[in-house]
Amino acid sequence: MTEQDCLFCKIVSGEVPANIVRESDRTIAFRDINPQAPTHVLVIPREHHPTAAALAATDGELLAQLVKEAHEVAVAEGIDETGYRVVFNTGPGAGQTVFHVHAHVLGGRGLGWPPG
Repeated sequence: MTEQDCLFCKIVSGEVPANIVRESDRTIAFRDINPQAPTHVLVIPREHHPTAAALAATDGELLAQLVKEAHEVAVAEGIDETGYRVVFNTGPGAGQTVFHVHAHVLGGRGLGWPPG
């Protein structure tokens, strides 16, 4: 997939609409269209990086900013005190379906373990 075909790059450019809940200079957070919990927000970098592993190898500072923004989303959504999960699916075997790194922020109900 090229960046021109990437759904999340199209959200960043405004070509595809999204329910944006938070933005920074390097990230955007928006509600997942298929939520798996009462709160399910995706945090993505504005720059295209296909996976968390690729981002970690090239820009650890941006990866750290994604995690910080995930926490800020949890605070804004009121789930920081009750607990939340931040998930990076990396690769098709882990369930990654959009190859633009993204953190899932999940909360608003008991999440238990194992996930699912």
